[in-house]
Amino acid sequence: MKFLPLILIFLFNTLNANELRDAYEKEFAFLKAQKTELQKRVVKEKRHNNKEVLLAKKDVKMLQTTLVSLSEKEEKIRTQIDKSSQLLDDKQSNKEITASVLIQVKSLLQEYNISLNNSTNTSVVAVMQKAFDDTATLYKKLSSLQKEDGKFYLLDGTTQKGSIIKVGNIAAYGLSSKAKGALAPAGNGEYKIWNQNASTDALAFANNTPKREIKIFIYENLDKDVEYIKEKTLQDTLKGGGVIGYIILALGLLGLLLILIRTVLLSKSGSNVKEITAIVVKKVQENKADEALEAIKGFKGSTARIIKATLRNITKDRDHIEDIITENILNESSNIDRFGNFVLVLAAVAPLLGLLGTVTGMIATFDIITEFGTSDPKLLSGGISEALVTTMLGLIVAIPLLLLGNLLSGWAQNIKDSMEQAALHIVNLFELNKAK
Repeated sequence: MKFLPLILIFLFNTLNANELRDAYEKEFAFLKAQKTELQKRVVKEKRHNNKEVLLAKKDVKMLQTTLVSLSEKEEKIRTQIDKSSQLLDDKQSNKEITASVLIQVKSLLQEYNISLNNSTNTSVVAVMQKAFDDTATLYKKLSSLQKEDGKFYLLDGTTQKGSIIKVGNIAAYGLSSKAKGALAPAGNGEYKIWNQNASTDALAFANNTPKREIKIFIYENLDKDVEYIKEKTLQDTLKGGGVIGYIILALGLLGLLLILIRTVLLSKSGSNVKEITAIVVKKVQENKADEALEAIKGFKGSTARIIKATLRNITKDRDHIEDIITENILNESSNIDRFGNFVLVLAAVAPLLGLLGTVTGMIATFDIITEFGTSDPKLLSGGISEALVTTMLGLIVAIPLLLLGNLLSGWAQNIKDSMEQAALHIVNLFELNKAK
């Protein structure tokens, strides 16, 4: 009885195991069938997908070919659009250029009383053609000689009637009973006679026989008066220096006058030095010192006076004679050195005055700049001219005065040295003879 429950349990388990096995086998068979079915479906789907991929690749390739074709067409269309835009811009630009040219041509031709009809009823081509025709006619007229009656101004400002021969539109010649020659613009469309002689050329053009080489005044237009270039003279230069320039010039003339006077004085002071010395030396050597004074009595000048003083005191002591010679040379120095220092002072003052003129000229220039600005250079020319001219005049005066003044000072010193040498030579010669 003890084993009955165990047997029942074993039987129960055995029965359950059989059922489970049967259920498992059924489920296994079902799953196997499902697997086979799924494998078949997978193979079928793969085939279908491969067909779809091939079709898709064909469609993509066709689409790529279509895209390339459309891109090329788009590029061609864009190129055509750009060309059309460029042509449109060119036409618009040409239209603007044509309008601008017509305005310029109309303005230029109006100066010669030629009008253009550019109304809306007239085509642009017709207006342009007329402009070219009128311009060609005008060019032919302006490039030839034209003779007409007119008037022009003379150099003194008076008006003279006569014939005007126009050489194209760049030059003209005038002929009248009082004057003939080339013409220059006088402003406001009028002429004035040129300040250079071109009468023969004017006659040659009047006779229609122009020469190969001519004097001609070429101008741009007649609206502006032409100012003749005036050659600057010495008087204009001195005038540019102002008051200080005239002062420097006056000092220079004074210095030259003093140099001339000083030259005359030195020539007189140093004249006959060798001749007087030779006469006195000869008399002293012959022991006729008393006659030497009488022999040079007719000579004048500083040298003669020094030698005469030496001979009058030649018998005195050596020291006393030398003192007399030195004293007489000092007395003569005032005459020999006359005006020498003053000339050198003028040579030193002249460049200082030039510097003063430079300073005053620059001050005047800056005053004008302050008041009127720098728009007109002619307003500044006065002060600048004074600044430069005074410096130039100062140097022109100082350099020769300084050079000549020093040369004359050297000449004066040589004269004094020669007088002293001659006097001492005579004293030495007298003492030598006396010792014998």
